Amino acid sequence: MRFVFAVSFLLFSIAASAQERITISGFVKEKGSQEQLPGVNVYIEGTPYGAVTNTYGFYSLTVPAADSAMLSFSFVGYQKTDLRVTLAKNLQLSIFLTAINQLEEVVVSARRQEDYVSRSVQMSQIEIPIAQLKKVPAFFGEKDVLRVLQLMPGVQKGTEGQTGLYVRGGGPDQNLIILDDAVVYNANHLFGFFSIFNSDALKSVELTKGGFPARYGGRLSSVLEMNMKEGSKDKLHGEGGIGLISSRLTLEGPLSKGKSSFLISGRRTYIDLLASPFIKQSQKGDESQVRPGYYFYDLNAKMNYDLGPKDKLYVSGYFGRDKFYVEEKSADSETKAGLDWGNATATMRWNHVLNQKLFVNTSFIFSNFNFGVSSYSKDINGDGATQDEFSLEYDSRIRDFGLKTDFDFYPSAKHAIRFGAQVTQHKFIPSALAIAGSFIDNPIERSVKPINTFEAGAYLEDTWQPFESLKMNAGFRLSAFQTQTKTYIRPEPRFSAALRLAQDFSVKASYAQMNQYVHLLSNTGLGLPTDLWVPTTDRVAPQQSQQVALGFAKDLEKPALTLTLEGYYKNMNNILNYKEGSSFLSINGENANELSWEDNVTAGKGWSYGGEFLIQKKTGRLSGWVGYTLSWTYWKFPELNFGKTFFPRYDRRHDLSVVGIYELTKRITISSTWVYGTGNALTLPVATFTGVSDNFITRINPNGKPAIGWNGPTVSEYGQKNGFRAEPFHRMDFAIQFRKQKKRHERTWEFGIYNVYNRRNPFFYDIDTDDTDAAGNTKKTLKRYSLFPVLPYFSYNFKF
Repeated sequence: MRFVFAVSFLLFSIAASAQERITISGFVKEKGSQEQLPGVNVYIEGTPYGAVTNTYGFYSLTVPAADSAMLSFSFVGYQKTDLRVTLAKNLQLSIFLTAINQLEEVVVSARRQEDYVSRSVQMSQIEIPIAQLKKVPAFFGEKDVLRVLQLMPGVQKGTEGQTGLYVRGGGPDQNLIILDDAVVYNANHLFGFFSIFNSDALKSVELTKGGFPARYGGRLSSVLEMNMKEGSKDKLHGEGGIGLISSRLTLEGPLSKGKSSFLISGRRTYIDLLASPFIKQSQKGDESQVRPGYYFYDLNAKMNYDLGPKDKLYVSGYFGRDKFYVEEKSADSETKAGLDWGNATATMRWNHVLNQKLFVNTSFIFSNFNFGVSSYSKDINGDGATQDEFSLEYDSRIRDFGLKTDFDFYPSAKHAIRFGAQVTQHKFIPSALAIAGSFIDNPIERSVKPINTFEAGAYLEDTWQPFESLKMNAGFRLSAFQTQTKTYIRPEPRFSAALRLAQDFSVKASYAQMNQYVHLLSNTGLGLPTDLWVPTTDRVAPQQSQQVALGFAKDLEKPALTLTLEGYYKNMNNILNYKEGSSFLSINGENANELSWEDNVTAGKGWSYGGEFLIQKKTGRLSGWVGYTLSWTYWKFPELNFGKTFFPRYDRRHDLSVVGIYELTKRITISSTWVYGTGNALTLPVATFTGVSDNFITRINPNGKPAIGWNGPTVSEYGQKNGFRAEPFHRMDFAIQFRKQKKRHERTWEFGIYNVYNRRNPFFYDIDTDDTDAAGNTKKTLKRYSLFPVLPYFSYNFKF
């Protein structure tokens, strides 16, 4: 009640001070499709009064009354629209912006100052235009959002080829990934080599690395917010593509012209279909037939309805799955094994304009992720009957139901207030295991009782511009998490500010405190689906971080460049890791029913600091960016590495990315990327020795002399945790696109090369033993194993 009273009093006080002003409000949409546009700059020319459209394209601008003023709407990739208005009374005004060819835009107009990053209070944020994303060279031709984000400063890559995001020293579980308000828990296809996000279905992509506004909570390191397209309201449109390993198709169009629309987008890989004939041919004539296979698919769908000038309804969802399997058959046996994992999300959102200054969005949210392992085998006797049989089933999942309400209040041109609340009911099943067989006396059936928890948060934030040169965002979030017998309540203050020192130059600072109540347990560091999601419990405390950042932003008009330089420091407490020798699935015979993931984890702390530099150009014939990160990340766990500080696997000292996109003509585009990074920190054995056994053996060496010993196990001795630094990796990719406008559609051929100069980047290392002399003495060698050599690719894309 105190929170509600405080908010009500603040809104009343601000509104009372602005009674002699007029308000202009409405929606900004794309001409033709009527897609609502977020992030559009709305301003009165020649004055300091301006606003930005919210996620749903709504704007509200309260200004002093005047006889006449020029109202301007500005957005990258769209033609600027100016409208002469009379500011004598309140206006409701919706505007349609026309998309323009970026190649022509750089010729006919200069960059607009309203798009300058130096004028925004938000820092540590990355926005990538979808059109630019689709021109960046891609792995096997698959345009991947997460891979492009890996090319940005502050975002570390995991292992070569992986799409995992490691932001400012944080792990993959510390990224809040949101698709149309729904949280996505596992964002990977193909064991992490592709993400689940189909760029054809996306309207906007925004990554926040620090200075988090109070409306975000639940993770420590970043917020990746993506919104799907709404679908065209004027006519049927489509686009798709055919690549080496998958194909995709997107359709959008009106359900009721001008009132409602739909979008449906699907993608499926056909690795299993392409490989099947070759596998059958290679095994022709063999008695035993082995059939491995793998495929993934995903489906995005969305519908939206205009219920009137003040109400809009959106229903959207994502469904995707990966399945890997191996089947082997012979005359006397049959074996099946597999992994499968998948996500499902659904969101229903209702927008309502309460008045010209107050906008509300209410969302009902569902999210589910599950992972399973299966294995089955049987032996068949000569009569064809089953002789011995064995089966194993393992399952892990997390399911959410949520309700979220957000208010946008615009009392004056100097204030933009947001407040709201969210509650989520989590259901965790960390593990369910069943083992049975004809030769097992006591079959194991272990199912952890579902853990039901509640997570809630309420927030208030205000973007305030007390002076023309100073803009601030101050906010407060109160988060809570309820376990079986304990409730955690944590305050989370937030603050950011931008001081403009010149027309196109500003200094920015931010502070944010974050709490995280769900954890990801991983002993691979690869972000695989085998990683286990678990909740905060009575024994496991929530993770917590504090981050401060200081930076500079500079905008240049000719050429149209943005330069940012930021430094940050972040500390993290209660981060989780497995104890030495533990894993997500421990099968140990008699005590398998007594295992608990809480007994296998240990809590520690970490800290990260560094600097980031970015120079970016979003429009024009030549676009792209150069990003560089210098950073340090440390962990310390009482039960790991003898309590000593160590580098986590994804600590990286230097990270450099260069991305260039050049429009040779209106029909031909070339693009290239080059990346360099310090190698990962790894744990490798420093010595091996043979243990003692009662199995006494004698052998004859090649020189004829006997050698005696005990045939014991080989034991490895490890040094400091992650004390070995892998070799640096670097790689260049190249692509060329040929576009042609046909009578009814546009087609694009893309040809590219991944890893142009065939750099053998390390994927993992292993200790190998070789016989080196006649006496049987051996030498240990460290071998580097690489995954991807030079890989050419092509794809065919179309749009109508």
